[in-house]
Amino acid sequence: MTTTANKPVARTSRKRPGRSTEERVFGVIKWFSIVFFMIITIFPLVYMIGLSFKPISELLRNPDSFLPSWSDVSSLDTYREVLRPTSEGGQGFLVFLRNSAIVGLVTMAVTVALSILAAYAAARLRFAGAKLVTWVILIVYLFPAVVIAIPLFVLFSRLGMRNSLYGLIIIYVAQTIPVALYMLRSYFQTVPAELEEAGLVDGLGRTGVLFKITIPLAAPAIAAVALYVFMIAWNEFLFALLFLTESRELWTLPLGVQQLDTTEVPKTLLMAGSVIITMPVVLLFFLAERFLTEGLTAGGVKG
Repeated sequence: MTTTANKPVARTSRKRPGRSTEERVFGVIKWFSIVFFMIITIFPLVYMIGLSFKPISELLRNPDSFLPSWSDVSSLDTYREVLRPTSEGGQGFLVFLRNSAIVGLVTMAVTVALSILAAYAAARLRFAGAKLVTWVILIVYLFPAVVIAIPLFVLFSRLGMRNSLYGLIIIYVAQTIPVALYMLRSYFQTVPAELEEAGLVDGLGRTGVLFKITIPLAAPAIAAVALYVFMIAWNEFLFALLFLTESRELWTLPLGVQQLDTTEVPKTLLMAGSVIITMPVVLLFFLAERFLTEGLTAGGVKG
């Protein structure tokens, strides 16, 4: 009787199939595209930051050199001149920075608070015309700002709210609530209804379920919406121009940067102002990148 227990087992080696020519071509194109788009995205930012530190006299002597020396970076002369009040010969950007922060933060807080309540009602409560109301609000958002700019200008002028930050905040809240409501409604629909029902069984009311269950689970989406609303209010130019152009002390950063774009002002000051308006949003984006990715993608599971 023969056994095969001690017989060596033959191993068959399979060679990994090589990459086809098509895969190699697309691989090269992929990395070339990544490098190309990184360069055209990052280079303008590096160029802007470099010029913002250079004195205008040095830039005129050597226009091709945009990288500043260490002495230029440490002196911060350009930024001092941009932030210095106009009474001291500066551009007054510190006031513009304060106004933009007030408008952006208040708009973000009010929009997110109202959108959470409205989106939860649209996602969970049953009432006649719930879906119609949501779509009508979203359609209002799709109207171009130019279409409603003049009627709003006339209305707020008659109400005496044109030259004020409060009137501008009202406009921004009305602009951002529709899309914030739509985004949060889509995310709230992904939260399992069984969890909320369990909270109701345990004695929580609708308000308790919203604040103790739904909002903590929807934190990524709320953070994404808050950052999105803040960026809109921070960078908006048209309504700020219409409502605040007569009161320089109420200008926001976009108006400040626009008034630097003249032949009388050195371009290095324009670059410094552009850095001041750009970097806070860039830093916020990188700090909240995880929330942005999760919030903007998870809300698309249900519509």
